[in-house]
Amino acid sequence: MPLDYTYTGITDANQILSDEEIQPSTLETIDYAFYDFLQNDLDLRAYTNKGWKKVPIIWASSERAFFSKRDKGLRDLDGTLILPIISVERTAITKSLTRKGSFFGPGETFMTKQHGGRITIGRKIVSDKTNNYAIADNRKKFGDVNRTPGRQSYFPRKDNKKIVYETLSIPIPVYLSMTYVVSVRTEYVQQMNDLTSPFATLGGFINSFLINRSGHSYETFMQENITLNNNASDLGDDERSYETNFNFEVLGYIIGEGPNGDRPKIRRRQNAVEVKIPRERVILGDIPDYGDSRGFYRE
Repeated sequence: MPLDYTYTGITDANQILSDEEIQPSTLETIDYAFYDFLQNDLDLRAYTNKGWKKVPIIWASSERAFFSKRDKGLRDLDGTLILPIISVERTAITKSLTRKGSFFGPGETFMTKQHGGRITIGRKIVSDKTNNYAIADNRKKFGDVNRTPGRQSYFPRKDNKKIVYETLSIPIPVYLSMTYVVSVRTEYVQQMNDLTSPFATLGGFINSFLINRSGHSYETFMQENITLNNNASDLGDDERSYETNFNFEVLGYIIGEGPNGDRPKIRRRQNAVEVKIPRERVILGDIPDYGDSRGFYRE
């Protein structure tokens, strides 16, 4: 996970340190990453009767009537789709045991939700608390600076082992294999050739590339089979159209349970640097370790 959690220091008392924001990775994030790749990275265009025009991309879903009313430019006066057009549909989700990703370990089944199934993404030193431990050790070793002139409670130490760290952790990502189908529909062979070439050259010879969204990267593979569906050889009265389907597999991951989760997505914790076990004392007659019974230090 990308995160810059390095303490750089404050030079001005009015300076405000900006917090790094970690966006969640959900199923919707992966869908948006793939859609943004087609819409912005490929930026597919084709020659039409209106010139060199960008091809609209539609996300295929059950709300087709809503999209039809919102984007009235996609259909003509008769309600027929204006070609060329590209549609995207997510067809399958697989939780494969052979593709576990880089993080693998026991999850919530073996550990409690409060302490298990998490990974560390950032850590920094808490300077004020670490400094307090160092001052306390100096006073125990050399005495109080107010009572013993010449001793420095704030003298820097190289052997300070009581360091307080602040750690950020998130739930272990769960890796999913998601399948998408991209359908390209045109009226002419030239338009189909212009739109097919960018897909055929994706990833070069390995058919692999990365898609990004909100700071997350997902590895994407284009499948070998390219399906051609057209009615050019049909001599009927149907409208002539050419259709080509491209299949993609995205290796995505989700972090946390989303709105239905009961654990925090990002947890901030500080470590314990010292463990003290108090010894039993009697009520009367016990001699204090430091000073006399009145609380004064003995010279």
